[in-house]
Amino acid sequence: MDTLTHIALGACMGEALVGKKLGKKAMLLGVIAHSLPDIDFVASFWLPTADSLLAHRGISHSILFVLMVSPMLAWISKRIFKEAQISFIRWTFFYFVCIAMHIILDAFNNYGVGWFEPFTNERLAFNIIYVLDPFFSIVPGIAAIVLLLIKHDRSIRKFWWKTGLIFSLVYLVYCSYNKILIDNKVKDALNTDQLVANRILTTPAPLQNWLWFVAAEVKDGYYAGYVSVFNKKLKKQFTFYPKNDSLLSLLPDISEAEKIIKFSQGYYTVEKSGDTILINDLRFGQVTGWEDPSQRFAFYYYLQPAVDNALVVQRGRFANWNKRTFRSFIRSIKEN
Repeated sequence: MDTLTHIALGACMGEALVGKKLGKKAMLLGVIAHSLPDIDFVASFWLPTADSLLAHRGISHSILFVLMVSPMLAWISKRIFKEAQISFIRWTFFYFVCIAMHIILDAFNNYGVGWFEPFTNERLAFNIIYVLDPFFSIVPGIAAIVLLLIKHDRSIRKFWWKTGLIFSLVYLVYCSYNKILIDNKVKDALNTDQLVANRILTTPAPLQNWLWFVAAEVKDGYYAGYVSVFNKKLKKQFTFYPKNDSLLSLLPDISEAEKIIKFSQGYYTVEKSGDTILINDLRFGQVTGWEDPSQRFAFYYYLQPAVDNALVVQRGRFANWNKRTFRSFIRSIKEN
């Protein structure tokens, strides 16, 4: 999830777990602990872009990281906050919950997390919630602000941290229901069109959980498009995109392409225009694809010639958004 969401949830968890002992310091510790797995962002300062993509949400988002770091931080905190009289076990539980909730929550979006590193490099991605969903973040954000403002001895603080955390849980359950609903709609539509998919990707479009991007993998490519949870019947909403993986043979070195393919979990297409060869990661959807299926994919990585790909995850995320495309976005959500 985005940084602000982790900050808000971390503050609420800190208040919930050790707020009575530490006062408002608990919120700060909660923010630090819950945000700690994202320390891997520093790798982007010296690693090549393709390696940086694989490093992010890797070992620092693993179960091993949680198990090793929690008692270490507990040992340090018990010595720094002696006057709080918090046991080592309780400190360990505090850090374990805060860090574990980060790596669990990050698994709910499409980037993928390395829960089982370093034993395996396989990534888990449940594709249930968009990485930046204001409907998920707004309530814990408000709760964190209120907790920061009101006095630490006010009994109403309990209401606010509970509100922030419970709302987040309920919204995740709701998003999971939407995921099941979309999966069933897509399977029915593919059966109607007599299409047999090897596997199906469904992931939310930006900023909400009602419009979803779909990619059904077949032998030579993907049938992809956007589907709303409010669609009563899907009407030929899928466009075919060839995989074109044979174009990779034109590259003098495919090591970089192999890293992007690994990062994409196999959901990729290759394009060639003139001397330019690029690879798309379909998991990030298309640039305003609900309005125009011919638009490029949001994640595109230049393989040839050498081009700066440093902002590869962000550069297509909200490209071409304007009043017209936003209205089209709303219409696509409401479509039935």
